[in-house]
Amino acid sequence: MRTEGNTILITGGGSGIGAALAQRWHDAGNTVIVAGRRLAALEAACAGRPNMHAMVLDIEDPAAIAAFAKRVVAAFPALNVVINNAGIMRFEPLDTARDLDDAAATITTNLLGPIRMTDGLIDHLVSRDDGVVVNVTSGLAFVPLIDAPTYNATKAGLHSYTVSLREVLRGRVEVIELAPPAVQTDLTPGQSTRTGYQPLEAFADEVMALFAQSPTPPEILVDAVKFLRNAEAEGRFDATVTQLNAFARAVREG
Repeated sequence: MRTEGNTILITGGGSGIGAALAQRWHDAGNTVIVAGRRLAALEAACAGRPNMHAMVLDIEDPAAIAAFAKRVVAAFPALNVVINNAGIMRFEPLDTARDLDDAAATITTNLLGPIRMTDGLIDHLVSRDDGVVVNVTSGLAFVPLIDAPTYNATKAGLHSYTVSLREVLRGRVEVIELAPPAVQTDLTPGQSTRTGYQPLEAFADEVMALFAQSPTPPEILVDAVKFLRNAEAEGRFDATVTQLNAFARAVREG
């Protein structure tokens, strides 16, 4: 993937990882479209940046995604990079019956959202010579945080889906997975200042350096996430599950 001269769509681009990467891609010389539910947040991310554009998108609504895909291609026919970044994370107890609305919303946003968005844009991307799909998963796709079971499952599912998509589109559309570690964002309450999580700016800088490699790696893995990504291959999966969850609970409890 080239680092400049693209027209890039980033879902969930109004805050957190999405906004930080959108601004860096814009700084690198790309036209960037940020999409999400909150227009004010999107416009704040774009403020003072020519060739950075805000478009409202309800990632939970299949019809809205299909309509958005047509609208964004009509408005930006040079669109060649789609970064499926929108996501939510909810803590859920598994040891008692509960309302499953959080689980359903997580699956709809984190897994069905990227599938539907890619489907809506795939014909356009295949028609280009420089099409790219980037799916944002998580280190928790590889080692689960047991307090967020549906989140883990959606990210593991998106990882698997990305592998399939890469093989099907090989030679036609570049497919890249970006798996963040725990990053200081507002994904969950208190996370933006949580000790032991990677600062957002440092994460975004490291990600951009990895994207600048030639060829672009099929998996973008900052150093902090390799402990999770490589746990099973290195024969320490069970120990890493225990270590991760002990660490996460300790930092959340202060």
